[in-house]
Amino acid sequence: MTGAVKLESVDERNLEPLLSVAAAEAEPEDVMPPVDAPAGWSLARRDAFREFHRASFAGLDGPTGTQMFAIVSGGEVVGMVRMTRRDEPGTVETGMWLGRSARGRGLGAAALRELLHAAAAAGMHTVVADTTPDNAGAISVLRKCGAELREEGGKTYARMCLDSALPTH
Repeated sequence: MTGAVKLESVDERNLEPLLSVAAAEAEPEDVMPPVDAPAGWSLARRDAFREFHRASFAGLDGPTGTQMFAIVSGGEVVGMVRMTRRDEPGTVETGMWLGRSARGRGLGAAALRELLHAAAAAGMHTVVADTTPDNAGAISVLRKCGAELREEGGKTYARMCLDSALPTH
């Protein structure tokens, strides 16, 4: 079914499937912070990907203040969405990536809706995000989920208030 997803906390069980999707269907700079390693999905970059995700296994209350979720569709890991505590109480920032084959099928909006519910369940009242003005896919997902958007300094900023009804479709 198009657009049907579930979120699973990233852990050792789904870390390798997540890495496989990233390496096969995404660029390293789209799915992890920059690392000093050979270009492409080198062994060093794959190790850095694992360590980056393992650092957040403890979730929102852990040292990184980040909860990462594998996006699962049709029983397969297709991408990742995260929420990270911000300095403002009750606010988390989100970011997401999908493998190329999962894009354009409504999975991004479905995953963000699930993340908004998870954030509300964790006691958050606001979810923020930013992207570039030319990232039409991300902007479309944010709009579908009710984000207030504003452009400033070459970035598009999104704010989603969880105090009102959460989007269901």
